[in-house]
Amino acid sequence: MATPEFITALRATAGTQLLWLPGVTAIVFDDEGRVLLGRRTDTRKWSVIGGIPEPGEQPAACAVREVFEETAVTCVPERVVLVQALQPTTYGNGDECQYMDITFRCRAVGGEARVNDDESLDVGWFAVDALPELNDFALFRIKQALSETPTWFDPMTLG
Repeated sequence: MATPEFITALRATAGTQLLWLPGVTAIVFDDEGRVLLGRRTDTRKWSVIGGIPEPGEQPAACAVREVFEETAVTCVPERVVLVQALQPTTYGNGDECQYMDITFRCRAVGGEARVNDDESLDVGWFAVDALPELNDFALFRIKQALSETPTWFDPMTLG
């Protein structure tokens, strides 16, 4: 995964210390109700589409950009599915990050799903009852995107 230039610049002065960063996840459905997934080059596993907004970029615009960059699919965000502070992550080089994930339910409006950058090995549409192996992060977000409930917030933080 390419590190955004603004994070590389931050790392030049911050070193490996914990960075608090925004993150965006896009759960994209087509007209048949299938969900768009990509198989990542770094883990070789299937996952939902996401990324980090550029400075000043709106989260919904980031979702649209990331989906197109990774899959060549054009989408429209429909609603915020969840907002969640994730656990800190330490990367192989020692860099520490913690992400505030904003997940959007999106609707595909154009393009043909294909690998469109070096972040994915494969891209495809999957029926929700025939998903490949996915981690809990992806499964929970797909479940919430399919639900008509209000935006999900971690109940542990509301008390």
